[in-house]
This record gives sequence, structure tokens and C-alpha cells, in this order.
Amino acid sequence: MAFADAPPITLEMLVDRTSTVYSLPLFYDRLNEAINHPRTSVNDIARIITEDQGLTARLLRLANSPMFGWFGKVDSINRAVTIIGTQQLRDLALAASVMGVFRGIPPELMDMPGFWRHSIACGIIARTLAVWRRDSNVERFFVAGMLHDVGQIIMAVAVPDLVRDILVESRETAELLQVRERQRLGFDHADAGSALLKAWKIPANIVEPVECHHRPGRAEQYPLEAATVHLADIICQAMEYGRGGEWCVPPLEDEAWQRLDAPISMLATVLKQAESQIDDTFTILSEEP
Repeated sequence: MAFADAPPITLEMLVDRTSTVYSLPLFYDRLNEAINHPRTSVNDIARIITEDQGLTARLLRLANSPMFGWFGKVDSINRAVTIIGTQQLRDLALAASVMGVFRGIPPELMDMPGFWRHSIACGIIARTLAVWRRDSNVERFFVAGMLHDVGQIIMAVAVPDLVRDILVESRETAELLQVRERQRLGFDHADAGSALLKAWKIPANIVEPVECHHRPGRAEQYPLEAATVHLADIICQAMEYGRGGEWCVPPLEDEAWQRLDAPISMLATVLKQAESQIDDTFTILSEEP
């Protein structure tokens, strides 16, 4: 799917080329519509989710995993909706669905296990930071963190040769990948990812943190979410969780750290809590349907 003898690459071209092959399951639109309808019941939402047996199994395993730490067993989607919440379960369904959408990408294009391990670790750490702050609906932090680098998949699939060149140039010039992408294309993988998520009609509280995770100061509506994913991504790079695209650990923006308003001492607590969840969550979401 390379752009041979084509006009300059734009975000619109990347999204068009990608979305013709990779799209969210139709059930996600139905689930979103049902959740936003004032007369929808828990049974209505559960019925839509259980139409996909593979997704149902993954969501139930997530609900019973260390990520949530419930003492009683969550043995049905109805109970999961009641305990976790409709918006939160919708966000978890989105995370599981996106991994399913991009199954089957050849390893010569991208190391998908390494990519998803990095992405899920970022989501877990972002969520754990949000739990530490006692934010509401912490699942949106998980999904934004998990999808922060989805633009790398789009670019690897659509323009693989160019992506390889940019990766080599980034290392040879000791420039950050995102900086080199903007020099070559006028946009980076964060812009590409947010463009696809917008085309999929994903909520803005997920889209903007994805778009601004390298430059959280640009976030206008959700600066706290963008700052959280920014920090989580840097932690994942430093701890070498999976394989992110950068060849080094990116710098932390001072403004983002100030936005989080957290003592450095809390990082050890957050990491300890997150580490116990990363492998289990990766295993659950990586299961074949």
C-alpha cells in the first residue's frame, strides 16, 4: 500500500487508505448509540456486547483481572455493566476492538506484540496515575494511553518504505522520531492516530490526548489527560515496556508535570501497582477471538 508516484502524503490520504481495510466493528457504533440513548437499559447494552462472544470473554476476564481487583466474581456482562459502568465498559470494548482490527499485520511491517505491550503498558500506567489522583472514569485514561501510538500502525501499513527511512534517519541524526516525522511529512504519528480516531467517531476525551501525547501543551479540552498519557509514555520508554517507536527516552514537558501536580515520590507507588497489571492485561487483550 505504498504511495508510488503519488502526490504528497497527507493525513486524509493515510486515513482513507487505512480505513478501507481497517474499520471498527459495526457493533461499536450500535453500542455507542445505545449508551447515549436515555432509554437504554443495562440489558440492552449487555445484549449488544454479548453478540460478540470473543469480546464478551475478554471483557469478563478484564473485569476479573488485577486491573479492577473486585473481591466478588464478575460472571456476566450485565454485572460488569452495573459494576464498571456503561461509559467505562464502552471504552474497554473500544480498546479490545482496536486490537482485533489490526490483527494479521505482517511482522516485517511491524513488531505487533512489542507494539501492543508498549501500548497496553502506557494505558495501564496512565490509568494507575488517574486512580492515584482519584479521577472519574479512569478507563478513558487507559484507552487513550493504549491508543496513543496507533498512528504508527497506520503509517507502517500505508507507507512502509518511508517509515523505515524516517526510523533510520531519526537514529542517525539523534532526533526524536516525532520530530523527524514532522520534518518529512508536516505531521507525526500522533496526528495520524488522532485523524483515524476522529474518522471512527471516537470521543474527544480520547482523541485529543492521543493527538497531544508528545506535545501536551497543545491540548485545549483535555490537558490533564494529555499530560497523563505524555508521562505514561515516557515511563514506558524508560522502563522498556514493549517497543515504542522512539530510539531514546523523550524529554518530559515541565508544563505537563506541573499539570499533574504530583510529588515524584508517588511514581514508585504507581509503578508497583501498574506492574502487577500489565502482563495480565496484555495476555487478555492479545487472545485470539
